[in-house]
Amino acid sequence: MKRIVGATLFGLGFLLVVAAVGMPLYLAPAVSQLPYDLDRSTSVAESATSEFLQIKAGNANVERGALRSTVEVIPQAKATDEKMTGDLKGKAVVWDVYQTVTRTDNNEQINAYSTELAIDRRSGAAAKWNDAWLEDGTEQPANYDGQVYKFPFHTEKKDYPVYDRDLRRAVPAQFKEVTEVRGLEVYRFEQTIPAEQIPLAEANLKVLLARFAPGATTARLMYSNTRSFWVEPVTGSYVDVRDQPHKELVPDVGSPTVLLAADFRYDEATVKASADRAAENARSIQLLRLWGPIVLGVLGLLAIAAGVWLAIRGGRRAPEGPVTEERGGSHRATEEGEPAQSEDATQVDLTVPDQRSTTERPASL
Repeated sequence: MKRIVGATLFGLGFLLVVAAVGMPLYLAPAVSQLPYDLDRSTSVAESATSEFLQIKAGNANVERGALRSTVEVIPQAKATDEKMTGDLKGKAVVWDVYQTVTRTDNNEQINAYSTELAIDRRSGAAAKWNDAWLEDGTEQPANYDGQVYKFPFHTEKKDYPVYDRDLRRAVPAQFKEVTEVRGLEVYRFEQTIPAEQIPLAEANLKVLLARFAPGATTARLMYSNTRSFWVEPVTGSYVDVRDQPHKELVPDVGSPTVLLAADFRYDEATVKASADRAAENARSIQLLRLWGPIVLGVLGLLAIAAGVWLAIRGGRRAPEGPVTEERGGSHRATEEGEPAQSEDATQVDLTVPDQRSTTERPASL
C-alpha cells in the first residue's frame, strides 16, 4: 500500500513541478498582452483654470474657465479579427478612440478628435498599420509611433517615446521616480515638448488673423507641452495623467495671442477606477508569473520527497515467520575421557543387538 501511495505522490509532485515551470513560460505571457475583447474604458481629466479659443458663428474669442477632457477607448474585436492580417495577425489589436473637450459651466464643446489605430498587444506601442486614421480638423496623416494610450507590460525604469497628437510624432518621456498613487506603486514619467511650430489650416488662419492680428499677413501657431504619466509597471496602465498644453498665435505683425493654456489632470473618479483596475490585473499577472510557480514548485518537491520516502519504506519486508536458531550445546568430557552428551540433546535409548555369534559370546552369569 505504501508503494502505491508513494508512486501516486511522486507522479503528482512531478506534474506540479512541470506546471510550476510552464506557468511563467506559457500562461504568464498569455495574460501579459492586450486581449481582443478588452472592455471599453473612459478617462476624465479637468483643468480648473484655463484659457482657450472658442469659435462660435464664425467669431473667435479667447475665453477663461474650467475645461473637461473625456477620452473613450473602444477596442474593436471584430475589426481586429478582420483587419489584423499578415505580420500583425495575433500581434496587434484595433482600437477606436474619441476625445471631446467641453466647458464645465455650460457643456459647450471646444475641441474634439477621433481615431482608429493598431496597438501592439505586448508593448502597448502603436503598430505600423496603413489603415490607421486620425481626424482632428488638421488633415494631417496620423504617423503613429511610440506609446500612445499605455506603456508596455512590465514597464522598466527607462525613457520611452510617447506619441504627441499635435506634433504627429513621438517624443521621449523620461523616467523620474518610483512613487505611489492610492497605495499603488507606480513609475512617474515626464515628457517635455519645447515650443515648436505646428500646422494651421488656411481657413482657421484667416479667422484668427482677422480677430487677433488684423494688420498681419501670416502667423505661426506655436505649441509646447509638459506631460506627466503615473504608470503601474506590471500592466503598463495609466493610473494618473497630467497634461499642460500651451498654444500661441505669433503673427508677423502685432502681439502674440494665447489660444490655449490649460492644466489637465485625471479627476478623482478616474484615478480610483484606474488604480483599482491596474492593481487587479497586476495581481493576476504576478500570480501566474511569480507566486503561482513558487507555490506549485514547493508543493511538487514536497510531494516527490514524500513519494520517494514512502516507496522506500514500502520496499522493506518483515520476516514472514519466527526464526529458530540451532544451537550446538556445550559438550563436556566425562572422567573416563568419553564425550558427555550435550545438555541440550534429547535423550534417546537405542538398543543395538549384539552381532557376535553365540560361541563368541561370553557365558552369562
